Amino acid sequence: MEKKDPRYQAYIQILKEELIPAMGCTEPIALAYAAAVARKTLGEMPDKVVVEASGSIIKNVKSVIVPNTGHLKGINAAAAAGIVAGDPDKKLEVIATVSQEQIRQMKQFMEEVPIQVVHMEDGCTFDIIVTVFSGKSYAKVRIANFHTNIVLIEKNGEVLKSEAVSDDSEEGLTDRTLLDMEHIWDFAMTADIDDVKALLDQQVAFNVAIAEEGIKNDYGANIGKVLLDMDGNNVRVRAKAMAAAGSDARMNGCEMPVVINSGSGNQGITTSVPVVVYAKELGVSEEKRYRALILSNLTTIHVKTPIGRLSAYCGAVGAGAGAGAGIAYLCGGGLKEVEHTVVNALAIVSGIVCDGAKASCAAKIAAAVDAGILGYNMYIRGQQFRGGDGIVSKGVENTLRNVGRLGKDGMKETNEEIIKIMIEA
Repeated sequence: MEKKDPRYQAYIQILKEELIPAMGCTEPIALAYAAAVARKTLGEMPDKVVVEASGSIIKNVKSVIVPNTGHLKGINAAAAAGIVAGDPDKKLEVIATVSQEQIRQMKQFMEEVPIQVVHMEDGCTFDIIVTVFSGKSYAKVRIANFHTNIVLIEKNGEVLKSEAVSDDSEEGLTDRTLLDMEHIWDFAMTADIDDVKALLDQQVAFNVAIAEEGIKNDYGANIGKVLLDMDGNNVRVRAKAMAAAGSDARMNGCEMPVVINSGSGNQGITTSVPVVVYAKELGVSEEKRYRALILSNLTTIHVKTPIGRLSAYCGAVGAGAGAGAGIAYLCGGGLKEVEHTVVNALAIVSGIVCDGAKASCAAKIAAAVDAGILGYNMYIRGQQFRGGDGIVSKGVENTLRNVGRLGKDGMKETNEEIIKIMIEA
């Protein structure tokens, strides 16, 4: 792909928009970010807080540990962290730097200041409104559709910022409809590595570091360690185990950043870490590793885009397919092998539901990476899923459209039922 091709610069910009660092699970961090902006706008500590959140936000914040809070969980902890210790200028690293005194203050804030949580049923799928009060004064901040997209700032009746919002609109971001597997492959094989090197270096450094931390120490259900203990130490197991271990740590309070993909740290880990493991095992050149990471990241974004940021469809599934694409290339595959790997992987695990961020995400990641690896190994042995096999249609783009339809439209009721179950629990 030539640099003058409009897709070339678009693909670089998409990677810049999606591969950003975040501290902790991105939904509670987005909530903390909104709270930090609201507190700054108010100009003083609040004596009351109201958090309005869509069901999908509640689902993804309810059960996960918020980093740098002394292992506190949930919506109240995320809001308190943002208000007490948040630096809104750091966006998804809003609570990356927190002192022990601030952690004490968070707990005191949660004990002394009422925090009301309201399930917002008529907003966007991704919707957060944080309103902070001090006496008769108030400040309100709304984030909608993606994690840093502030669409409203209001103080004491004065609207300081306001943008029109429609559900799942990602206005302001580069057009993702420019993505397709043929052009993703072309870009990955021909891109000037210097154009993406800094992004990918940070992704590898952060995501491998948290994976190693998950293997080394005790986090959640320790899925990464279980896999290594159960299945040995070959490259297929290590690829799954390291990705799972990154999620083990991240879902259970590890205070290390990750580079996300499609708004998710788990997807960022799943997309990148298995590719790095295979690249090291195969002894490929640094350039080939970069090209594999370009391929895996853009494939993940392409799979996830039609589904939307939040859904009942587990995001790790698409990321596992993305990792499978990168691994297929590292193992000598071309475009045909990559496309069939993606289709096979999605055919295997597209039934996995998202029931929020928590320890079991690591096990789902392991299954998704395994499906990516299996999808490639099926094809090189003459086996594949064909058009008409369930949601598989002839042609990779047709299958991806089916997956998007399934995740976005078909699983709406599933998402609502999962949310009801979690709210009642």
